Amino acid sequence: MKHFYFAVMLVFAAGAALNAQTPARKKLLFIGEVRGFEHDSVSHAMATIEKLGQQSGLWDTYLRTDSELITKQKLGNNAKNLNYFDAVMFYTTGELDLNDEQRAALLSFVKDDGKGFLGTHSATDTFYKWSDYGDLIGAYFDQHPWNQIHARLNVEDRAFPATRHFPAQFEIYDEIYQFKAPYSRDKVRVLMSVDPTSVDLKNPRVHRTDKDFAVTWVRQYGRGRVFYSSLGHREEVWDRPDVQQMWTEAVKWAMGLTQGDATPRPRP
Repeated sequence: MKHFYFAVMLVFAAGAALNAQTPARKKLLFIGEVRGFEHDSVSHAMATIEKLGQQSGLWDTYLRTDSELITKQKLGNNAKNLNYFDAVMFYTTGELDLNDEQRAALLSFVKDDGKGFLGTHSATDTFYKWSDYGDLIGAYFDQHPWNQIHARLNVEDRAFPATRHFPAQFEIYDEIYQFKAPYSRDKVRVLMSVDPTSVDLKNPRVHRTDKDFAVTWVRQYGRGRVFYSSLGHREEVWDRPDVQQMWTEAVKWAMGLTQGDATPRPRP
């Protein structure tokens, strides 16, 4: 009998040790709320990020098409508020219906709590009337002069975890954005940009005379981390293994699971 109890205690001890070595899965809140142009790929993007979290075993994704959970106030009916999450991701458009407390809570979540914020594609086509959001994400959308095209991208930072697996240049078929203020390389670290020789610069909707068409960037926002990529208009882009690896590493970085330099720097 003593041997039996000893064996049981060993099993419990081994289980406790295993649990101690296994870190708790992080929590990602993905908001797919639309108050503007309806992107067909929003649901596919949300499903892809959820799948990547499951496959990596690193995070659970909470998918929402509303902004109710963006608050630090206590919610009823088992609803989670921002205090429960490690990062928030936006695939959004338009002026979302956030009250003053919710807006302050989102900024504080990143800036003060040191959590992560990720945006994809039209997340920069969101909250034009809320300048603090533009400062958070780093830029506002300023048309897509070429619509959907085969563009060549320059990978400017091949040391950052989310882009080091890409070659120095690669081609992609997607909707390519240009950006306006508050975009500045003094505030963000650009990871990928459009090779200007691969697009029509005489297009009348091209507004950037500096030919600086950023695609993906990161920045520190207070104590927190921000990752944005304009890629993702088309569902096929979300199915690309290299893009999926980018997002896996982006979520990990935003949640503080990996390290990467977000220091702004001039255009190469």
